[in-house]
Parts: sequence; C-alpha cells; structure tokens
Amino acid sequence: QVQVVESGGGLVQAGGSLRLSCAASGIIFSINTMGWYRQAPGKQRELVAAIFSGGRTNYADSVKGRFTISRDNAKNTVYLQMNSLKPEDTAVYYCNVFVSTSVRDYDYWGRGTQVTVSS
Repeated sequence: QVQVVESGGGLVQAGGSLRLSCAASGIIFSINTMGWYRQAPGKQRELVAAIFSGGRTNYADSVKGRFTISRDNAKNTVYLQMNSLKPEDTAVYYCNVFVSTSVRDYDYWGRGTQVTVSS
C-alpha cells in the first residue's frame, strides 16, 4: 500500500525557518516528480515547488529565493527548506508524488502538514 507522509510543519515567527519532509513508501516504480503544494483558508491549492527525476526544479514566484526543494531518490523522500517565512506562507502544505508508467500515471498525495507563520 502506498503511503505519503509529511512532517516538519509547525508555528514559527515571521523571518524564521522550517524544513518539511515527505517520505513515500510502497511505490514500486521510479518516481518522476515530487512536489509541495499549499492551500490557505479560502484559497485554491497552489504549487509551491517541484523537483523532477533529473534534478530540475520549479518554484512559485512567491517563494523563489526563500524556499529550496531537494530529494533523496534512494529514500523516496522530498524536502522543502523554507527560510525568511512570511505570514502569507501560512497554509496546509501537501506533498505530491507523481509516477508515470507505460500503462498509466499515478498521482499520490499526503494528508498535509500545517505551517503557521505569525507576524
């Protein structure tokens, strides 16, 4: 059974840092893309950052220069280092794991971890 589990959320003051981790287990195929999304109250879920199997990364404009995504392929784990946090970064952060095979695609989500940034 596939599991995607996030950790590392919490409460931090503006200007502080947090590191999120996401571990995927039970996936037998190579993972194409791992990413982080977030959803603030009353807003749609949005992409924060993604990292592809070759190491290429993609960031939302709002987090460029502050957040860094990385992955450990051997552990099927993705990380999000968040620095210089702002109150507008407050949201539930979700991990996404995307697997593409010759037969079909698989899209897995974690349950989310709350990040709260106080002003």
